[in-house]
Amino acid sequence: MRILIQRVTEASVTINNKLTSSIHKGLLIFIGIEEADNSEDMNWLIHKVINLRIFNDEANVMNLSVRDCKGEILLVSQFTLHASIKKGNRPSYIKAAKPEKAISIYNAFISELSQAMDSPISTGIFGADMKISLINDGPVTIWMDSKDRY
Repeated sequence: MRILIQRVTEASVTINNKLTSSIHKGLLIFIGIEEADNSEDMNWLIHKVINLRIFNDEANVMNLSVRDCKGEILLVSQFTLHASIKKGNRPSYIKAAKPEKAISIYNAFISELSQAMDSPISTGIFGADMKISLINDGPVTIWMDSKDRY
């Protein structure tokens, strides 16, 4: 499971010219799910996300987590995080989970993350053609892959 985290002052998802979700200060997280992913991958990433100290404290030092600063989270599915460009110029998505598996894990991730944050998680719509807008704060952008935890 791969995620790309961006610390934002605001972010939103628009589908068919209609605002679907939006947040203010918090994290925009893109998530890519692969066939080999399981609940251990999900739980490890959720723990990292909610405890990642990338928000400034009163001394302007990145020392606070999204929970500490009562930030919001916008989670967007993005299978292209598993793009392989080893051969040729057309990306291969062979590692990305099939939609039936991915949506199940995606929904579980939303539920578990919401529970861990003790607040609702804003989302895009799985499989939709989404337009994402954001103001990256910092900029702070962090890449995580659950397979790199060992």
